[in-house]
Amino acid sequence: MNLLRIRIHHLIEQLGDEELESVWDAIHALHCDSYMWKSIQEANQLQQPWDILTHEEAKRMLVFF
Repeated sequence: MNLLRIRIHHLIEQLGDEELESVWDAIHALHCDSYMWKSIQEANQLQQPWDILTHEEAKRMLVFF
């Protein structure tokens, strides 16, 4: 792990400010995508067949509640 950290620091030092910012934006987007993907997977594992409503059922529930 320490060797990986040294390599990453070496790569970061070689990047310019603009490149570093674009890399950071890309990494942040990947992190957010990963977070959402994990949330979707957890929701799919917890979802039961009777939890899903059709479009018409959902509209009826909204009207009557």
